[in-house]
Amino acid sequence: MQIFFPKEEPNEIRATILPEVAKKFIDLGIEVSVETGLGDNVFVSDELYKETGASICANKADGFKSADIVCKINKPTPEDIQQLNEGTIYISFLDPFNEKQIVSELASAKVSSISMELVPRITRAQKMDALSSQANLGGYAAVIEASRTLSKSFPMMMTAAGTISPARVFVVGVGVAGLQAIATAKRLGARVEAFDTRPVVEEQVKSLGAKFVKIDIGETEETDQGYAKELTEEQIKMQQEGMKKVCSQSDVIITTAQVFGRPAPRIITKDMVEAMQPGSVIVDMAVSTGGNVEGSKNDEYIFHEGVTIIGMSNLPGEVAKDASQVFGSNLFNMIEEFWDKENKVINFDLNDEILKGCVITHQGSIVNESVK
Repeated sequence: MQIFFPKEEPNEIRATILPEVAKKFIDLGIEVSVETGLGDNVFVSDELYKETGASICANKADGFKSADIVCKINKPTPEDIQQLNEGTIYISFLDPFNEKQIVSELASAKVSSISMELVPRITRAQKMDALSSQANLGGYAAVIEASRTLSKSFPMMMTAAGTISPARVFVVGVGVAGLQAIATAKRLGARVEAFDTRPVVEEQVKSLGAKFVKIDIGETEETDQGYAKELTEEQIKMQQEGMKKVCSQSDVIITTAQVFGRPAPRIITKDMVEAMQPGSVIVDMAVSTGGNVEGSKNDEYIFHEGVTIIGMSNLPGEVAKDASQVFGSNLFNMIEEFWDKENKVINFDLNDEILKGCVITHQGSIVNESVK
């Protein structure tokens, strides 16, 4: 069995796999092929892959033709799908709720596709949870980018000329990314506050040394995967009113709120931005799914009345080598879990709770119930 790792699109800094993980696949008994230049953006040469026993493929089309499994970080292009063999297993982030055309094309090509976003959040699948591993690094990168952009220091400093007060950071949304943002801002010495629609996360916020902002918005729920459920318009307005004062006192706001499979909720309005002090910074981590902040734009820095709104769609790419390392490990853990060592094939049992959750297409059909 052969696994192929093609290069990502030019705007992607991360690599799907690093040599140390490629070696694990080879030790498992799988032939590894990587497209030439796969690791260039993270300063990993073709030679380092070759030293592990991987082969270097100069032509992507040839790599697709000989592969039983194809792995990428980002969704395939229509051209990629056309080159996949019938029965190939394709694994990447697929955004299946929004990319209906891609899902249909994968089904028509009789490709068995796995969406890394849909790996169930259960104990057995934690080692495969690429969404969490990338969000974790994204939360860290968001704070580092904010600290670089903000025109003041994060920690309190005692100087001969007087005391410099710490920066005030407000984190909206306390999932994996939000918790890492809180932890990173605290390590840099900021005074941190956080809000989430799920009151159950208050204890986690406090355990990191931050203050949990309480806003009464009525009954809220979360999915069985631990994601926040979408709020009503009335609840969003109540949330915005409660947050406005905190925003006006904050030097940095990090927004992470996303609703799985739907556009991100608009939380920070124009008047909330205008209430902030000139020189303040907002990082909208949900910009790629519509954005939490009014006025944020994908991959742009927007300046509005002295406030910088940062909309970086690929924050994990800011720490690309680590992001590549953990994503490759997530892929390896996924494949190893279902690897039949004796017959050297993947045991593709759709009754398994993990595969049932994340397999999108198989044998010419869309098999995932939520995507259907």
